[in-house]
Amino acid sequence: METITVDRLTRQLLALGVTPGGTLLVHCAFSKVGPVEDGPRGLISALQAPLGPEGTLVMPSMSDDDDRPFDPGKTPTLGMGIVADTFWRLAGVLRSDSPHAFAARGPMAARITAPHPADIPHGLDSPVGRVYDLDGRVLLLGVGHTEDTTVHLAEFLAGVRYRRKKSLTVLVGGRPARMDYAEIDHCCENFSGVDAWLDAGKRQTRGRVGDADARLIRSRDIAAVAGERLRENETVFLHPRGVDGQCDEARDSLAKL
Repeated sequence: METITVDRLTRQLLALGVTPGGTLLVHCAFSKVGPVEDGPRGLISALQAPLGPEGTLVMPSMSDDDDRPFDPGKTPTLGMGIVADTFWRLAGVLRSDSPHAFAARGPMAARITAPHPADIPHGLDSPVGRVYDLDGRVLLLGVGHTEDTTVHLAEFLAGVRYRRKKSLTVLVGGRPARMDYAEIDHCCENFSGVDAWLDAGKRQTRGRVGDADARLIRSRDIAAVAGERLRENETVFLHPRGVDGQCDEARDSLAKL
């Protein structure tokens, strides 16, 4: 299989619509892109190139372990893929100090990764919310909207009432302590419906980057189309009862209101 060059990826990203000076939040499945020159680092270089020195690249960087305190300098983010786990380790990348961390490099990195509340992972006062506030874009590379954290922001903005009980391990006075909270959460499988809503309004650009299907969308457009449906039907993203345990928990929380 032919190795895909950084230059080719950069040209494809420019053709997709990535522009200099912008803020770009990337969700990526490296295996879908294909063999890339210099591996994950090469793909990161290609993602940074069209943004230029005035642009800011952002990736999820959250912990995969709720039983240990998060350390932004050590805790891996393997659940988000090898590109995200490579990104936070690179020179010049800032990583927020939260189990729900994001990492960023560029002029807006400090603003995006500033402290954010652990009990509201995807609210306005979070990295995803700050990308929205900056009128940034979301790039889905080899993944769909089921992996799109901005849809959770849409749920927050729409004021959905469902929650699932969660817990984290945090440091209190230098010692590990359990933190219980309630999060807007469910299985997220029905986030896939956002595709059709965006396509209907011609609000996402589709293309290819490497061998992967790619989607480029304004964060605010994701929040707008998802928010419209959520205001019509608060449970539009939840499976009917009995299909999925996480969705059942979310529905149960509504029944207790």
